[in-house]
Amino acid sequence: MKKSVLLYLILIQIGCSAVDNEKPNILFIMSDDHATKAISVYGSSLIQTPNIDRIANEGVRFDNCFCTNGICAPSRAAILTGKYSHKNGVRDNRQDFDGSQITVSKLLQSAGYTTAIIGKWHLKSDPTGFDYWNILPGQGSYYNPDMIELGKKQRYEGYVTDIITDQALNWLENRDRSKPFLLLYQHKAPHRNWMPAIRHLMLFDDKDLPVPDNFFDDYTSRSDAARQQEMEIGRHTYPAFDLKFTPDPGDSTDYAFWESQYQRFTPAQKSAWDEYYTSENRKLTGLKPDSPEMKIYKYQRYIKDYLRCVAAIDENVGRMLDYLEKNDLRENTIVIYTSDQGFFLGEHGWFDKRFMYEEALRMPLMIRYPGGIPAQGSDSHLVLNIDFAPTLLDYAGLDIPPDMQGQSLHRLLSGYPDPDWRNEIYYHYYEYPGWHMVKKHYGIRTNRYKLIHFYHDIDAWELFDLRKDPSEMHNIYNQGENELLIDSLKSKLDQLITAYGDTTVPR
Repeated sequence: MKKSVLLYLILIQIGCSAVDNEKPNILFIMSDDHATKAISVYGSSLIQTPNIDRIANEGVRFDNCFCTNGICAPSRAAILTGKYSHKNGVRDNRQDFDGSQITVSKLLQSAGYTTAIIGKWHLKSDPTGFDYWNILPGQGSYYNPDMIELGKKQRYEGYVTDIITDQALNWLENRDRSKPFLLLYQHKAPHRNWMPAIRHLMLFDDKDLPVPDNFFDDYTSRSDAARQQEMEIGRHTYPAFDLKFTPDPGDSTDYAFWESQYQRFTPAQKSAWDEYYTSENRKLTGLKPDSPEMKIYKYQRYIKDYLRCVAAIDENVGRMLDYLEKNDLRENTIVIYTSDQGFFLGEHGWFDKRFMYEEALRMPLMIRYPGGIPAQGSDSHLVLNIDFAPTLLDYAGLDIPPDMQGQSLHRLLSGYPDPDWRNEIYYHYYEYPGWHMVKKHYGIRTNRYKLIHFYHDIDAWELFDLRKDPSEMHNIYNQGENELLIDSLKSKLDQLITAYGDTTVPR
């Protein structure tokens, strides 16, 4: 461990030698790729999520929470450290997380908290700063998943969302009750390849779900970056792995992907799965491969399985909230629900994330703390995932390390104005070339405008007026009347790059 980190932790421990039992417990719930448009408290027309909604209805819902780098591992590293990717060292999914650096879990642990992470980790190195950990290896599996408990791998029979909850409840029941707790309770779902629990296979089967207005976007007003991606539902989903069409052994990649999941099934799971999807595949008769009808059919297969995975999360969040109430933990426990970033649910014809466009950039965030946060509906401030760590430290009564780049939400959550709050956010995405082939880009978003610069093997700018064009269909960068606006945004963008110390931006 680096000397500066060790010294900081020692000082924290000296200052907190007597454990304060009045410190709030912290339950941090994070799903993977859960878009706000798939949560009913955000106005979803797709699904009802009554248990997740409970957190917002009894606390605060943030309507403008954004990720700093829209992909799994970098977002998780940013949440743990309170720092941008260029500072915490995880710029894409290929890099290991340096567990020797200061994290929110280490600081809380040193201050007397008992700490645990259960579920998806996805940071390659072993967790540090946790008294207990039981994590999925890599992305993990939906059915009968392996989990690694304090370094030892074992397989659990059942559905991954239920199993993660079972393990989290078991830890809560057997924790050190003399200490406040930090529990990171983190789900795999609804990450690709969207495999529902057996009990949800028929959910939404009686209706077609609404197709986004811009599903057939042709990207004519955008740069080549929008056209050259590989995340279109119609062209880039794998037939068996993603859409559960009958596997084609001739397609070695798709078949191998599918078999890697299917081979884990129990006989009962195989029977239920085969019966349902065999009947579904009969509907393909007469649909031409590249027709609009086939693209919509693929969308229906995708979105229903995605939402079925969300349904299991909502059920299990309900189990967790019920446990808190039954065990007199409700009042003194901060409950957070979020995701590692947003996700495209057919907007622009896409699945996945990565782009700085709204559907992928925006994260759900709701916080409930009956003993310390008044229920106050929604908040529209510009919030980032690097704000989570400073906020938790603030509520635990700890100093925020000066190198954390986020801001505490304490004042906002208390209902007071914060005159020093940010008026714009900075974003930087790095993983290219790679999965889905989204170009490297960085940019700035204000309450009204968004300016994006795509770079590496491309040099393209995009500008959107989010008030007039919330779906980001019209790039207005090259309209002459916007020159002064562009100059102003570029100046602010340069200020953010300098303020956050991002030396990875090409100059």
